[in-house]
Amino acid sequence: MVLSIWSEIEFVILCELCASSEERAGGRKRKKKKNINHPCATLTRDTEYTEKDIVMKDDLTNKIIGCAIEVHKILGPGLLEETYKKCLSYELNNAGLQFEVEYALPVKYKDVNLDCGYRIDILVENQVIVELKSVQKVDDIHKAQLLTYMKLANVSVGLLMNFNEIRLVDGVKRFKL
Repeated sequence: MVLSIWSEIEFVILCELCASSEERAGGRKRKKKKNINHPCATLTRDTEYTEKDIVMKDDLTNKIIGCAIEVHKILGPGLLEETYKKCLSYELNNAGLQFEVEYALPVKYKDVNLDCGYRIDILVENQVIVELKSVQKVDDIHKAQLLTYMKLANVSVGLLMNFNEIRLVDGVKRFKL
C-alpha cells in the first residue's frame, strides 16, 4: 500500500513556528492547512512513502524516546546537555542502534558545501535527528534550529528533547517534514 503525503491542493505541514496546527472557527477547532509553496514544505508532489516506511520511522523514534526516558529516570532534570548526550549515546548503543554524535552538517551554497560549524547532537540510523536541550523552556528558536537541521540534512524526522522537565515526555516534541 502506498500513502501519498499530499492532499489534492494543500499540504498540512507540521511546523509549529509558522502557525499553530489548529485555529478557532466558530468555537470549534479545525485543522489549518498550509499552502504547498510554503518554505517549510520542502517535499515534492512525487514524494510517496509506503506504510512500512512510516511505521519503521515511528518505531525508531519510539526506541529513541524509550532510551531517553531511561536516562531521565536515572539522572532526572537539572544537568548539562552534554551529560544527557553522553548517557543517551550509551543507551542508544545498548539498544543496538547506529548513530553519530556531533554530526557535522555543511551548508550547501551555490553548489559548494561549506563547514559553518553546525553540529547535529545525535543522528540516529541516518533517519532521525535528535536535538537535546536542558533549558527552562523550549523556545521557538530551538524548534527553528531542529527544522533547519532537518532541511539541511534532508532528514524528514526530528526529535527535540528537553531534559529539564519533571517528566521527560512533557519535553519531547516530534517533527516531520
